[in-house]
Parts: sequence; C-alpha cells; structure tokens
Amino acid sequence: MLPYCSFIAKQDNNTNGYTLHKHYHDNLYGFPISDDNELFARLVLEINQAGLSWTTILKKEAAFRKAYHNFDIQKVAAYQQKDVDRLLNDAGIIRNRLKINAAIHNANVIMQLQNQHGSFKNWLDMHHPQTKQAWVLLFKKHFKFTGGEIVNEFLMSIGYLPGAHDKDCNIFNKVLKTKPAWSIQTLKK
Repeated sequence: MLPYCSFIAKQDNNTNGYTLHKHYHDNLYGFPISDDNELFARLVLEINQAGLSWTTILKKEAAFRKAYHNFDIQKVAAYQQKDVDRLLNDAGIIRNRLKINAAIHNANVIMQLQNQHGSFKNWLDMHHPQTKQAWVLLFKKHFKFTGGEIVNEFLMSIGYLPGAHDKDCNIFNKVLKTKPAWSIQTLKK
C-alpha cells in the first residue's frame, strides 16, 4: 500500500474521490486540531473507516456531520435508543451498531475527560508524548472501538504522532509550521 502522500501524487484528477482526498491531504491530515468537537469528529470518522476505504468515509463525511449533530459531543453523549435506531436507518452513514454505540460511549468518555481536564485536547496534551503502543493502551482503557490502526491514524491525523506526510511532500512544511505535537516532542530532544 502506498503512503498517503505518494497515493495523492499518483492520482489522476478524474480518479474516484481524488478531490476529496486532495483536500483532506492538503488541508486537514496531520494538522493540529484544538476544538474538542472536531477531535471527536475525527475519532468517529476513523472508527467508521475500520474495514472500509477512506474514500468511502470522505464521501460520507457531510452525512456523518448531519446524522451526528455536527459531532456535538454533548448532543451525541445524550443519544437514546431512538437515536441509535435513527442512525441504523440512515443510508448516508455507516450503519454499524458497534460503531454507533462506540460513538455514543466515546462522547460520554470525552465529557468526563472535559470535566476532569478542561478539554479532550488538554487530556491528549497531558499524555503527550507517548509511543504508539502506549497510546493504544491508554485509548483502549477509556474508549470503545479503538484498536492500534484506529488510534495510530487518529493521532497522526491530528498531529500527535509523526508520519502523516512524507518529508518530501509539499504539505510537510505547511504542517510543520503549525507546530504539531509530534514536532514539539522532537524539538525537546
């Protein structure tokens, strides 16, 4: 499998999902996120990608935002069975009961972390830096549906783990200017 930067570079403008991938790669992937709802959004999207292509998730992102109240953590945490049923019947999203239940559970966990640490981002910052393995153990302790690949992609996509972009990718320096957490860790050494 090609690294994401190489995948984007080799795509033709007419390739299925190219515009979505190009926008995500160039403007979102690896860039730090400070808003807790957007951090939650990225986590939910990464969880829903499990077993599917990222193209599928990018195509469904707008539907996910609508279905999950724009990833408002408080609203999702309050979901009841009628909301689960609504989501299971929404053809615009991934209709997987385990993933839906994980989103609701994880929203509640994030609310607890916000109460304890001020924000989900503060909790992430408090635990940074760690190895991927340590992050996976930490996430598995608190969250549902967070295996190694999901945690790795989530943390790379929000700038806590390196590897989102190749060093020769023209976006690498753009990301570096935003001072992602992994770069600050590197600078401390």
